[in-house]
Amino acid sequence: MSQNSPNSTSVGYQWYVILVLLLAQLFSFLDRMIMGLLVGPIRESFSISDTQYSLLAGLAFSLFYAVMGLPLARIADGGNRRKLISLGIAVWSLMTAICGLARGFTSLFLARVGVGVGEATLGPAGYSMITDYFPKSKLARALSVYTLGVTLGSGLAYILGGAVVGYVQTLQTIELPLIGSTEGWQLTFFIVGIPGILVAALMHFTVREPQRRGIEVGSTSPAIRTVASYIWQRRRAYGSHIFGISIFVMVVYALNLWGPTYFIRTFGYSIAEAGWTFGIIMVTAGSAGLLFAGSLADAWMQRGTPDAYIRLILVSIVCMIPCAISLGFVQTPELAIAAMFLAVFFSAFQGGIAGGTLQLMTPNRMRGQVMAVYLLVANLIGLGLGPTVLAVTTDYVFGYDEAIGKSIALCAAVLCPIGGLLLWSGIGKIRTQILSQSE
Repeated sequence: MSQNSPNSTSVGYQWYVILVLLLAQLFSFLDRMIMGLLVGPIRESFSISDTQYSLLAGLAFSLFYAVMGLPLARIADGGNRRKLISLGIAVWSLMTAICGLARGFTSLFLARVGVGVGEATLGPAGYSMITDYFPKSKLARALSVYTLGVTLGSGLAYILGGAVVGYVQTLQTIELPLIGSTEGWQLTFFIVGIPGILVAALMHFTVREPQRRGIEVGSTSPAIRTVASYIWQRRRAYGSHIFGISIFVMVVYALNLWGPTYFIRTFGYSIAEAGWTFGIIMVTAGSAGLLFAGSLADAWMQRGTPDAYIRLILVSIVCMIPCAISLGFVQTPELAIAAMFLAVFFSAFQGGIAGGTLQLMTPNRMRGQVMAVYLLVANLIGLGLGPTVLAVTTDYVFGYDEAIGKSIALCAAVLCPIGGLLLWSGIGKIRTQILSQSE
């Protein structure tokens, strides 16, 4: 390897790249999860149900996020990942701001589709870049720090969004130049979307494209059908991982999106109070879970356990189940906060190491496309269906808004064991596949 290759740069620069990618991830989830705080205002403005709202927050985003991931991942496997990510950040930030111009269900749905298209660039390209910058001995830790953007972005969405919504609600309508009369929740999208343009510039001008590890110079990205055939031949390993994680994250995404609403409906919190409460839980418990899982996974891996990542995710699922179920039965806000803290802590384990497992299972030139397949399924099932399943349970199983805690409990009791059993069923094949890439 050349001394001037990006991979041979200082450890400090490697972690600088992680910092920039973390900021990108932070803003992606800030733009994505702000919807969780705007349930009441948007429902009131457009006269829609929980189920309809879940389509805006989940399906509208996840459908095109997932579909666009495959062609964008092919670009990531064969092209410049830095340029792809910086363009994606600019697109999703602009589309988030455009959400503030929506005048009805359809226009907001289409704007959320645009956010999903932009954010589809980050996952495959980001994971691939990090895997080329860091050795396997430090990969889980690096990926977990990168994935801190998920919890920090979600948490900040609720903390800052809560403060903004609490303020703009006192203003009734706001007159903006060229835009005209604007409601408070629309202004929130402008505030959280526009700063992302600065992150796009930071990515474009300060981050270098790393040299790809383990490939011959001049080799090209394989065709999608080649990648599909590779996955199919190893379907027990890839299938149990991808579908097991996807079913589990149905509960994770449902909890993340409806968490503030749970405190509003169950304990009478204001939007600002719910934003602060759930936001702080996401920042503290979520970040702690990611960092703890990354450090523990690296240590476990170094002791000679090639499937350490998956085993740790299984432990987290088992631990999360009673915490999430208890949210349907606790009687005080203090107990609810404690249960939510633990549920978010354990749910965060999979954030970095689920994708890291796929990186270890897959040849370099396929990593982006394989990651895109994972994100396609995980987001269609997890983000696309998770919040909607919880909303449907509230609307049609229990039939009243205040039953949201019981809906969380029921979904966790059913879906978490199914996801865990799928993962467990393929753990031997996953271990074999990881070992095959280490030879």
